[in-house]
Amino acid sequence: MYELMIKTSFASAHNLRDYEGACERLHGHNWRVDVFVKSESLDSIGLALDFKILKEKTKSIVEELDHKYLNEIEPFTEINPSSENMARHLFKRLSEGLIHYPVKVSKVKVWESENACASYYEE
Repeated sequence: MYELMIKTSFASAHNLRDYEGACERLHGHNWRVDVFVKSESLDSIGLALDFKILKEKTKSIVEELDHKYLNEIEPFTEINPSSENMARHLFKRLSEGLIHYPVKVSKVKVWESENACASYYEE
């Protein structure tokens, strides 16, 4: 099994509904996103997937969140834009975007600070 990983980042604001504490108020983060994909095989030139494709697909999704108020973007109008929910959202969207490629998204990590992250993966 092969695993690829890319890192990207974006900045946005959010607040956590029904949270008791400072995070209930509007605040921002410089988020970091780690995307992992896996593949059982390599193509004829020895690649599971060109990093360029993975970066482009990820960038197109992350751009929807960059410099935005996350609470106003679907699905975060209904669910809290927590690191956990953002990791699942990015995982699902990226999985859809890579459906025609020979890889599967294995995990997405969303870092809200350099010391705290949430991961989403499916078994």
